[in-house]
Amino acid sequence: MTQSLIRCEWRGMAGDPVYEAYHDTEWGAPEYDSRALWEKLVLDGFQAGLAWITILRKRDAFRAAFDNFDPEKVALYGEADRARLMADAGIVRSNAKIDAAINSAKIYLAMRDRGEDFSEFCWGFTGGKPIQNRWTGFGEVPAQTELAVEVSKALKARGFKFVGPVIVYAWMQAVGMVNDHFVQCHCHERVKALVR
Repeated sequence: MTQSLIRCEWRGMAGDPVYEAYHDTEWGAPEYDSRALWEKLVLDGFQAGLAWITILRKRDAFRAAFDNFDPEKVALYGEADRARLMADAGIVRSNAKIDAAINSAKIYLAMRDRGEDFSEFCWGFTGGKPIQNRWTGFGEVPAQTELAVEVSKALKARGFKFVGPVIVYAWMQAVGMVNDHFVQCHCHERVKALVR
């Protein structure tokens, strides 16, 4: 049965159970949990310059290394933690990306402490509902949009790093702020129906 499913035609996905499961159950589904949105933004930052499947395969190791992306814990990381992370072959080892992740936890908490909910901040750019696109192939899907540029600027203004418009658009797709499943994909209508 799963072989007859029509999916988005991501390079390298066909026949990869990890990639197919991510596509079918998670990618594009609207995520409203603030902590989960932050985790995915951090992971998309780690993806910069790499294929998403690399991060996806390392996601469990990232979660273990970053205390399950608990911002309260990550914000307290010091030099010993940085050294531990740089020695962890299970994750992407980049000083700049590790520093960005730690700093982003501090920003996330500062926003929360000011009464600014991260989910409301993120979803405010789309009026709280996913943008429903109707792409039929990769040639139609942009690498970034004007909205992604706007969100990127807002994140950068708060101090986030590795949040350029291309990374931000990939994140917006992943967390369902935009429904970019191709219209012929079996997930398009299901994800569309998940709108709050």
